[in-house]
Amino acid sequence: MEKKLNRIVKKTNDYLYRYFSKEKNTDLIKPMLYGLLPGGKKIRSKILFDVGSIFKINKKNILQVAAAVECIHAYSLIHDDLPCMDNDNLRRGKLTTHKKFSESTAILAGNSLLTIAFQILSQKKLNLSEKKKIKLINLLSESSGHSGIAGGQYLDLSYEKIKKNKRQIIDMQIKKTGKLFSFCCVAPIIMSGKIKYLGMFNKIGNEIGLLFQIADDLIDLKGKTSTVGKKTRKDLKMGKATLISLLGTKNTIKYANKLKLNIFKSLNKFGKKSRDLEETINYILSRTK
Repeated sequence: MEKKLNRIVKKTNDYLYRYFSKEKNTDLIKPMLYGLLPGGKKIRSKILFDVGSIFKINKKNILQVAAAVECIHAYSLIHDDLPCMDNDNLRRGKLTTHKKFSESTAILAGNSLLTIAFQILSQKKLNLSEKKKIKLINLLSESSGHSGIAGGQYLDLSYEKIKKNKRQIIDMQIKKTGKLFSFCCVAPIIMSGKIKYLGMFNKIGNEIGLLFQIADDLIDLKGKTSTVGKKTRKDLKMGKATLISLLGTKNTIKYANKLKLNIFKSLNKFGKKSRDLEETINYILSRTK
């Protein structure tokens, strides 16, 4: 699995380096690239390739969509780390963007990564019909803004030190984390034109996002800063609303395993074609950083 992820990391990073090398060299390029590269395991990109392989999507097209997704993800992390948000000094084993540069620079770099994602999806080199490009842009917009990442982060901050029920926490985490995973599952469906699978893979994507968030919360609880690359045990200190804080560690793990089995049951109809996706889901749950 690590080898497969490393191949996707290299492909995606190489594409992004090439793309940015052709951009006008403004003062924001440096902090943008700092927050974007080389970091991360590119699990979202891996999901794109996994679902893309089920539906036999052109890998060059998947790579370009993956590059846009990584820009969105990096923007969300840069903003997530800001003093007015989660106030983190470390990310991926190095100083956060606002610590390396400045708070205002980090905000503007994050904004620029958000917008460049749509620039990537709208370029002529993406070999899709205009109709499909517009659908991808529309869905990625929804996944990133008030109904997705930004809205989820707002709820995450609003829920601190306030007791919330299971449904509220799940809704918040689906917005904060699940919506981008959902995009990664649905984008290949849009590209393939097999619209009958949209609802199914939207649900699978949301559930994978939940699994990812649960794994993240477990890592925060049990992990070491030196291994994880960012400060741990912050959720407890900040009074974050998580499934762990509500259900306890054992019950949260049980819930995650049940969720995983439901996803695998849904994927049964694709047989061997879904093995890479199942392997990625297992990896998400077992990761330690």
